[in-house]
Amino acid sequence: MKRRNFINTAGAGMAGILAAGAAPAFAQAAPEIKWRLTSSFPKSLDTIFGAAEVISKRVAAATNNKFQIQVFAAGEIVPGLQALDAVQNGTVQACHTAPYYYVGKDPTFAFGTAIPFGMNCRQFNAWWYVGGGEAIYNEFLKDYSVHAFLAGNTGAQMGGWYRKEIKTVADLKGMKMRIGGFAGQVLAKLGVVPQQIAGGEIYPALEKGTIDAAEWVGPYDDEKLGFNKVAKYYYYPGWWEGGPALHVLANQKALSELPKEYREILEAACHEGNTMMMARYDAGNPDALKRLVAGGAQLRPFSKAILEACYKAAMELYAETSAKNAKFKKVHDHYMKFLEDQVLWFRVAEGNFDDFMQTGRRRGGGAAPKKG
Repeated sequence: MKRRNFINTAGAGMAGILAAGAAPAFAQAAPEIKWRLTSSFPKSLDTIFGAAEVISKRVAAATNNKFQIQVFAAGEIVPGLQALDAVQNGTVQACHTAPYYYVGKDPTFAFGTAIPFGMNCRQFNAWWYVGGGEAIYNEFLKDYSVHAFLAGNTGAQMGGWYRKEIKTVADLKGMKMRIGGFAGQVLAKLGVVPQQIAGGEIYPALEKGTIDAAEWVGPYDDEKLGFNKVAKYYYYPGWWEGGPALHVLANQKALSELPKEYREILEAACHEGNTMMMARYDAGNPDALKRLVAGGAQLRPFSKAILEACYKAAMELYAETSAKNAKFKKVHDHYMKFLEDQVLWFRVAEGNFDDFMQTGRRRGGGAAPKKG
C-alpha cells in the first residue's frame, strides 16, 4: 500500500463513508497488524500492569481494531525480568518494563527508569519530552535493537519493608534486600546484599526469610502484594526512585514496518499510559497507606545519617562507572545537568508551596475554607 494513498484515505473522515452502512475509509484502507507485548508485571497490579492495557485499548480504538496489541502478564510468555530479551530476539514485538532491570547488560539502562537521588516524575517527563532525554537514551538503545516510548511513572516510592528497624548505617551491613536497578550497587557499598526479584516473587522470598527486606513501589501496590503481613517496618523515602519511569520497548525492525500513522498512534497511546499510571497511584496511595498503618505497619523515616551515607555512596558509584563506561558517562552528564537546573527551579515555587501545604497549612487550622 502506498503511504500517500493511506494518508489520503485516513484523513477523509466522514467523506470516506461511501455508502450507507459502509465502514470509514480509514478502516478499509489500513492494514491489519497484530503485536504481542509482554509485561514485566503481574495482572494483579492494576496500576503498573494496567498501563499496558490502557495503551493496547487506545491503539485498537484509534485504528478501528486494525492495529491490535495483545498484552501478556509476566510469566505467560517469559519471566518478567526477561522481557527485553524477548523483544530483542523477536519472540514479541514489544514489552512494558522498567529499563533499570537490565543494568546487568549495561548500567546505562538505569537512566530509563531511575537512579538514586535522581529526578522526580515531572522532572523526568521534562527531560524526556523536552530536554533531549528521549533522543540521547534511544541513541544508546540502538545497540540493543529496541526503541523506548515513555509509558508510565510511579512517583516517588517508599523505602521498603524491613523485618527489623534500621537505625544506623551499620544496621544495613549483611542485610539481604530485594532492590532493583542501580540502587542495589549503591547499597552494596554499605554492606547490603542486593537481590533482583520480579514483583510476583517477592512475597514468598520475604515470608521464607530468603531476604530480610524488600522494596517495590508504594502503599497501593505493596498492600496488594501483602508485604505488611511478613515485615513490620515501612521506611521512607525510596531515595533510589524519586520518579521511576516505565517504557514500552519496541523491536526496531517491527517498529520500522509500522505505517507512520500507526507509530504515531502508538506513541500517543504511550503518553496516555504514562499519565494514567501516575494518576492512579496518586489516587490510590493515600487510602492504602491509611489502611496499612491501621493494620499495624510501623512507618519510619530513614535517618539523615543513612541518607547522607547513601548519597555519598551513589556519587562515588557514578564517578567510578563514568570513568570506565563512555555510554554511561554521556547519558549521566546530560541527565545531571538537566536535574541541576530542575532542582533550582523546584526549590523556588514548587518546593515552598509543597512545604506550606504539608506543614504550615496544618498549623494554620487544617481544613481548607469552604466555598460560598
